Amino acid sequence: MASHTDPRSLFTNHHAWLQSWLVRKMGNSFDAADLAQDVFMRVLTRQHTQPLGEPRAYLSTIAKNLMVDHWRRRALEKAWLETLAAMPEAETPAPEQRLMFLETLIEIDRVLDALKPPVRKAFLLAQLDGYTCPQIAKELQVSLATAERYISRALKQCYSLRFES
Repeated sequence: MASHTDPRSLFTNHHAWLQSWLVRKMGNSFDAADLAQDVFMRVLTRQHTQPLGEPRAYLSTIAKNLMVDHWRRRALEKAWLETLAAMPEAETPAPEQRLMFLETLIEIDRVLDALKPPVRKAFLLAQLDGYTCPQIAKELQVSLATAERYISRALKQCYSLRFES
């Protein structure tokens, strides 16, 4: 059954199904409601010229991608809260700074996730482990020029986040 790409029609015909599906997947009706709203916001911002043959498959694909983002964000939030709990009280940042740091972590995670795996690994080796480009080349079993290119790509993405936002 072909369905039109009209967001109102998609919402009317599939919102209840999508929200029920999300409740089963997430185990939480509040998060499911938020995610269902986010799915339809994505639908509204996309331009479709052809009818959707399988609207539920389309909606569930968007929802799965958003769930992955949701769980990653939750994991980052949890790690950040654990880090804060381990800090001496005198060093704990103010609430505004906490939120700013968390938002920055989420953006960095998004940038790193967009990198190809070897580029991400090279960047993390350099930034977290202090590897030089020759050490990265050896670790990843690539040429020095390739290791340098990987680092350059990753830094370009980081700079674009920092200076183009």
